[in-house]
Amino acid sequence: MSLKRDRMNDRIRQILSELLRREVSDPRLQGVTVTEVVLDPELLFARVYVNALGDETRQKDVLEGLKSASGFLRRETGKHIRLRNTPELHFYWDTTLERGERLNQILDTLEIPLPDEDELDDALIREDEDDELD
Repeated sequence: MSLKRDRMNDRIRQILSELLRREVSDPRLQGVTVTEVVLDPELLFARVYVNALGDETRQKDVLEGLKSASGFLRRETGKHIRLRNTPELHFYWDTTLERGERLNQILDTLEIPLPDEDELDDALIREDEDDELD
């Protein structure tokens, strides 16, 4: 990714976060976090990933609220960035946090036996011998 696009991704994420926090009065969008923005190479379209932290049940309402506010959000974003054309905003629900939590739950259920002290000592001795050979 280009440096300019990376900076624009971050800048648009900041702008949208502020707009959602201060300017948008739609109750469906309260507590919504913009987690990531990804611009296409031509800077014409932006994939905006959002989440209502801790409340996955609001996904449908949040995305509908964002769809209805997208014109306002795009216009206000355009006032704060220096691009010839303001990118068209497409909103997506960010499932990264949900997937991470699911992975943590799976890891918590695993029963991994700890090595006994003799095995651990043998492994450390082998590592030391390998280091000496290098």
